[in-house]
Amino acid sequence: MTDDVLFLSGDQVTGLLGLDAAIASQRAAFAALGADAADLPGKIMHPSRFDDSVVFAYVSRLSADTGAVAKIGSVNPGNAASGLPTVHAVITALDPVTGRLVAVMDGTPVTTLRTAAASAVAIDALSTPDSADLALLGSGTQALAHARAVARVREVKSVRVWSPTPRNRARAAERLAADLGIAVRAVGTAEEAVTGASLVAACTLSATPVVRGEWLAPGCTVVSVGSFEPGRHEVDAEVLRRAARSGAVVVDDPATAAAHAGPVVEALREGRLAYEDLVGLGAVLTGRSLPRSGPGDIVYYNSVGLGIQDAAAAWAVVEAARKAGL
Repeated sequence: MTDDVLFLSGDQVTGLLGLDAAIASQRAAFAALGADAADLPGKIMHPSRFDDSVVFAYVSRLSADTGAVAKIGSVNPGNAASGLPTVHAVITALDPVTGRLVAVMDGTPVTTLRTAAASAVAIDALSTPDSADLALLGSGTQALAHARAVARVREVKSVRVWSPTPRNRARAAERLAADLGIAVRAVGTAEEAVTGASLVAACTLSATPVVRGEWLAPGCTVVSVGSFEPGRHEVDAEVLRRAARSGAVVVDDPATAAAHAGPVVEALREGRLAYEDLVGLGAVLTGRSLPRSGPGDIVYYNSVGLGIQDAAAAWAVVEAARKAGL
């Protein structure tokens, strides 16, 4: 049964799925979602009763010629202290015609790359063309991936990095400066990182806001990927208020965000935001929504992660593996 099944390690996945391919896969994923041309069942996010971990399960299908993809994994916030990714997962891909198993791959690099790539797609669609100063909240695997991905769609000139541990943010700044060849500086507070930035990427697992609306410069685009369940709030209410008033609150999928994205769930519950105010990234990519009316608008993008992202990225990996003769 397994003679013709691809088994791909994390290193193999990383080698097969470069940033440009990952970004292309996410454009395809959200364009399909915006055109209502993909299968996207609801995802499972289940906080453990035993510790602070969260188990998740996604199932989706991108197109008729790519089969169903399933991902199961766990978010373990304590891993950050050990220098490990906080998300680990495994992905399976099935044949589009027979349903037979096609591939099993390490889902950790897929998750990292597709999340950062989707944020790059969002920034490319939502931010002003001259956005060049990036505030990076977080210093882990996902934060580093975000800085690299954003640099593929914008000519980033400087990065300010903040995370709670001075050693971690200093190390992240050093690595990014070497990778990107630009000025990267570790700063002592989140406010110092965000103030004056045209791009803000929040890549934390914080339950309390690390980005406050009063800090945002006119025209700023804020991306948040850590508010993936109702109890996590990387941004405060003022961020959403400013975005809803002048620009837009953009999400990966309105129905999913309304159930899972902490700041969005809270704003809907308190009546500060209506469901109709949520703009899907797919609607932006397909031209059905124009969230920015002027260069001074504040735009907020919240991603909780969707199975369709994994489906697009996983099949990009499978195709690359086939071309490589694996």
